[in-house]
Amino acid sequence: MYLEVKEMKKSYGEGGSYIQVLKGITTGVEKGEMCVIEGTSGSGKSTFLNCIGGLDLLDSGSILVDGKEIVGMKPDKLSDYRRDNLGFIFQFYNLIPNLTVRENIQVCEYLSKSPLNMEELLETLGLTEHQNKFPSQLSGGQQQRCAIARALIKNPKLLLCDEPTGALDSKTSRDILALLEKVNEKYGTTMLIVTHNNSIKNMVHKVIRIKDGQISKEYYNETRVPAMELEDL
Repeated sequence: MYLEVKEMKKSYGEGGSYIQVLKGITTGVEKGEMCVIEGTSGSGKSTFLNCIGGLDLLDSGSILVDGKEIVGMKPDKLSDYRRDNLGFIFQFYNLIPNLTVRENIQVCEYLSKSPLNMEELLETLGLTEHQNKFPSQLSGGQQQRCAIARALIKNPKLLLCDEPTGALDSKTSRDILALLEKVNEKYGTTMLIVTHNNSIKNMVHKVIRIKDGQISKEYYNETRVPAMELEDL
């Protein structure tokens, strides 16, 4: 098992403002799988992702990534873990406005000891002709492609996607999901995709549904639907 989570608990606040967001989640994802984390707003799915990404610290529990325990890591080791293992894609692109597409990607390329080939990645994501443009010159879909390229250039083993299509229209969402599908097939990248969109679950290997801080259901898709055939995005 590439990712193993055991009895994950996370709360915020204290006293009258105390709220337990995650209430003992145990699950796992195999290497190379695409996995959707679905649930309504406030169910705990983004907190779940942030804990795996080392952005939030657990109250208790265990997170094993490729056999390494990340709970209890010191800050410098946690930074190394994020740099060497993870790629992040968010709903909002967080591109640097005064850098070109290529330069935005290079910011993360320099962090990796074994980055992917820049030209190949630009071609795979359809960004070759846009590489010298600034974010303000790109459409929303092109900006998200750039954000994906920036996350992938490090050649991460685990890609964490938090509502990657949340700010996009249905056609562009389908294009972005098809790109993630292509990346998974080409590079074997393990992916966790947080979404409230009910259709995306049909294209992945595994679905984990979180409700009120607990797993209400998890299952594997026996038959997957290609991203370009998804409906109601």
